[in-house]
Amino acid sequence: MAVKIFSGRATTYLAEKIANAYGEPLGEVNYQQFSDGEMSPFITESVRGHEVFIIQSTFPPSDHLMELLLMVDAAKRASASSINVVIPYFGYARQDRKDKPRVAIAAKLIANLISAAGANRIMACDLHADQIQGFFDIPVDHLDGSYIFVPYLKSLGLSDIMFASPDVGGIKRARSFAKFFDAELAVCDKYRKEANKIESMRLIGEVEGKDVVLVDDLIDTAGTICKAAVLLKEKGAKSVRAVCTHPVLSGKAYENIENSVLEELAVSDTIPLKQQASKIKVLSVSTLYAKAIRKIHDNESISSLFIKL
Repeated sequence: MAVKIFSGRATTYLAEKIANAYGEPLGEVNYQQFSDGEMSPFITESVRGHEVFIIQSTFPPSDHLMELLLMVDAAKRASASSINVVIPYFGYARQDRKDKPRVAIAAKLIANLISAAGANRIMACDLHADQIQGFFDIPVDHLDGSYIFVPYLKSLGLSDIMFASPDVGGIKRARSFAKFFDAELAVCDKYRKEANKIESMRLIGEVEGKDVVLVDDLIDTAGTICKAAVLLKEKGAKSVRAVCTHPVLSGKAYENIENSVLEELAVSDTIPLKQQASKIKVLSVSTLYAKAIRKIHDNESISSLFIKL
């Protein structure tokens, strides 16, 4: 059973690198677009009996999600043996619970839609919350961005490295890095009255004279990460940098980062940068995904792709 890799238009830049690392050409998909915006993807080669991998992040606009669902349906109706949906960035993941009355749990809704379309397996990276894996009734391979960030941080040779979470919700992620590097952990405890607006922030931990690395899964407006960096510097940190898997970077994020006290921000290419920035360094997850695809195709464990944090 041969592997065929396809990509939606949102993630072609990354899918090409993944296919190249895997050693197979990226499959061809044509798109018909009606004047009202309705789209119709068309897989131009046979996938009958093949193991299909469809790569598409679901960051806004919602057309990217709809395009993914249509591609899955097309592959199913073309008699693909199995359909593996590779979602480098799972959009709507922040809506993973009912935290106030009369709100949607969007992450669960998206999981239902992808399953209903005909996907047999999901591959994602650094979901906003681990429990999202349970929203799917099909296997989920949850890859970890530490695969690319740990080697990079090692290469910097920071003598007094320390890790910090920009909020309480990210403690587990930051603690994993701290444990691997045998380093200390700090937490920036923030309070919000509404989304994207921080009311106050305080530091838990001692950072005097440390090279602090803030760890997060995604950065949106960069308000939290930049405010946390200022707080860490005020408390005596020698340097502050950050690692983040998903560079959503909306609004004034690029301006905020460039004007911040951050030494640098290391991100992955699950989402393409909208513009270049001197403080942002992009590390690719293409090799990670290519190795995962090969192991899934060969029915092997993917545990070797996780750095033991």
